[in-house]
Amino acid sequence: MGTPLDGVRVVELGQMITGPLAAQLLADMGASVIKIENPEGGDLFRAFDGGRYGRSFISYNRNKRSLAVNLRHTEGKAIALKLIGRADVLLDNFRPGVMDRLGLDRDTLAAANPRLIHASITGFGADGPYSQRPAFDTVGVALSGMGSLVFDPEDPQVSGPTLADNVTGMTACQGILAALYERTRTGRGCRVEINMMEAMIAFMPDPFSNYYQTGTAQGLYTRSSASQSFALRCSDGKLIALHLSSPDKFWRGLLRAIGRPELGADARFTERKDRTKHYQMLRGELAKSFAQRPLAEWVVRLGAEDVPFAPVYSIEEVEHDSQVRHLGTFYEIDHPTQGPQRGIRPVLRFDGERGPVHSAAPLLGEHTESVLAELGIGAEEIARLRAAGAL
Repeated sequence: MGTPLDGVRVVELGQMITGPLAAQLLADMGASVIKIENPEGGDLFRAFDGGRYGRSFISYNRNKRSLAVNLRHTEGKAIALKLIGRADVLLDNFRPGVMDRLGLDRDTLAAANPRLIHASITGFGADGPYSQRPAFDTVGVALSGMGSLVFDPEDPQVSGPTLADNVTGMTACQGILAALYERTRTGRGCRVEINMMEAMIAFMPDPFSNYYQTGTAQGLYTRSSASQSFALRCSDGKLIALHLSSPDKFWRGLLRAIGRPELGADARFTERKDRTKHYQMLRGELAKSFAQRPLAEWVVRLGAEDVPFAPVYSIEEVEHDSQVRHLGTFYEIDHPTQGPQRGIRPVLRFDGERGPVHSAAPLLGEHTESVLAELGIGAEEIARLRAAGAL
């Protein structure tokens, strides 16, 4: 089969992560994505590492074409509207009011394309007391309550990947796909609104449900104790992770793997509820055991007992894992001026096939001429528009 979104045309006005990620996910499923960028620098992530082709930008912009257009110029806005008139999806992640100030308000967009799916990503929603605040990943993590579950109150530090940004971008993609499906039934476009704060709250329903049901808020280790999850150091200094969950067979298998059946008879650990209550004590006992053997031995022993486990890889170790190599998770593709670029393949498979990675992230304005040619704008007119400041 072809990729599911073959023929779907997307115009992206986003920058940084949320909008670009949503658009990249659509591109991975076959959509044609044109990224409209400000000629003066483009997406802010381009210069995040210096230059105009930063590694953060590369991560979120493969399979796209870049059109450098000045939306504050009358003729530049006219070009954007012409593209939007032919598009299926428009995606932006500006603060509320920015699209209106650019002259791309709801009425203008509806007049240009009544079948348009317009996805608008904001930090806190279209209105309300926070609507005009700037929002970045850490803000979403903190305000949603997740920060209380990942920041150590004794030594609070921000760490880990860009969670709120990525969750919001993925949620936006889900909304766009639903709207495209609805349009097949009604023929009408719609506006899809997503904000980072609510996307993060919805991403973790269990702590809220737990609070509403019990009146008790989860703490830093509530989930790990309930799920019986551990990160332990082996004798060679390497880390291993366990997730025993609820089936008793995994607990029994662990006892056999570590050769400590007496822990199963210990009143503190007999039942799962006991192991949850005495989680830190159990963690201490397991730490003693795992410190006796190197990681390679634990891989064999735990695997033989069907215990859910994994080595804690560094980023550079991941691609060398046998299962990762088998799946072909990573790709390499040449950019005509920037050389070989490596990244993660689209993870969805349809009838056993992934969508292709057909192009690396674009240079700023790399496809301006080709996109304008598709709109019927010739070389002389393009030169005039450049001279006028529209491009």
